[in-house]
Amino acid sequence: MKVTVLGCSGGISEGLKTTSLLIDDSVLIDAGTGIGDLSLDILRKIRTIFLTHSHLDHVCGVPLLVDTIFDQLESPLTVYGRPETIDALKKHIFNNVIWPDFSKIPTAENPVLRFESVEVSSSIKIGNNLFELLPVNHIVPACGYRVTNGSGVMAFSGDTTSNDEFWDALNAGPKLNILIVEAAFPNSDIHICKLAYHYCPSLLAEDIKKLKHKPEIYLTHLKPGSEQKIFVECVEAIKDRELKQLLGGEVFNI
Repeated sequence: MKVTVLGCSGGISEGLKTTSLLIDDSVLIDAGTGIGDLSLDILRKIRTIFLTHSHLDHVCGVPLLVDTIFDQLESPLTVYGRPETIDALKKHIFNNVIWPDFSKIPTAENPVLRFESVEVSSSIKIGNNLFELLPVNHIVPACGYRVTNGSGVMAFSGDTTSNDEFWDALNAGPKLNILIVEAAFPNSDIHICKLAYHYCPSLLAEDIKKLKHKPEIYLTHLKPGSEQKIFVECVEAIKDRELKQLLGGEVFNI
């Protein structure tokens, strides 16, 4: 399984891209601004997108991607997500006001974009990889993902804050090789984390104690300008785990 980090920032600035992971050159988990650095040849290979939730930093690339490659699609680009996420895209983006409804172009019977609503705990097999929706706790309905194949396992929290369900689901599954988990704000912004349902270092430190696996752990979604502070606070609060910060551009062969 090849995992390429296209974007992992909690915002934008020079060199910073929002969340998107490319799996084996044809599947995206989230479609933030990070997909904008892909060549046309690679964009044309993408056939499936799994969304964690409906927030703009995770979905903004979906309408631009389908508009870029629609005339070269021999089969629909398929977008999976929780029912609430799919409904939000239909109502607020692909509504013929913000963007054309590509799920009905060129015709409703033969569209270039297909939406698939899936519930948490569902599993979808794409090639050799099994994608499982995991429960999380965010301000809007959201999910994380566990991706499993014969050679390894990767999990991604998406956006979340304190909960038991995500960690229970990880513990109930196969041995993790890599965990990518968010830490959006420093401890000084814990009130924002509680309002917006994100982790800060102290909240993450409490939850990560629940994880029985010993994967490589990478921190993502750090707020621009606060990355070093967040990372140092996480290292200080989580002394029994080796942590690394995602910077973007990493390639994992799992």
